[in-house]
Amino acid sequence: MKHLDNLILASNSPRRKHLLSEAGFQFEVKTIPFEEIIPKNVALDEVAAYLAIQKNDAHRKVFQKETIITADTVVIFDNKIYGKPKTIENAKNTLHLLSGKIHHVITGVCISNLEKKISFSNLTEVKFRNLTKEEIDFYTKKSPPLDKAGSYGIQDWIGLIGVEWVKGSFYNVIGLPIDQVYKLLNEEF
Repeated sequence: MKHLDNLILASNSPRRKHLLSEAGFQFEVKTIPFEEIIPKNVALDEVAAYLAIQKNDAHRKVFQKETIITADTVVIFDNKIYGKPKTIENAKNTLHLLSGKIHHVITGVCISNLEKKISFSNLTEVKFRNLTKEEIDFYTKKSPPLDKAGSYGIQDWIGLIGVEWVKGSFYNVIGLPIDQVYKLLNEEF
């Protein structure tokens, strides 16, 4: 595995940090404030990559010599994006909507250095079994999912007991398709 100097993960997600570290990379977490604004003309399945690119461009203005990784994860169900919930009630409502149904998780990633910028999206289908009100209440009280797109973490209790199947990258649902990131960092950077 190749060693990269000055690698930055521009994300406060502890899950992304863990995955990148487990893949063997040495990096620093550095973030700047960023307001997520999505133009109306961006298709739902392109939002995550759009935001990852925008975040990368904003960080590039501050960190010029580093290799920067940015990412954004969205959950799409019934032609609507479900990002991070604002309240526990929002989280419960989202989980009730996703219960017993299939939804899509898309993570957009952008990696750049001074010479190049590469971005991509990864899509995973997830099927929840029917969740009871008690299970949703227990989860949102035990592990408030306010920092998780779609109001859940697949690696959390609700994922362990409620996810019936996953089609695609499991790690994408956690927030970083690490196999693709690993390959890109080793082959392109």
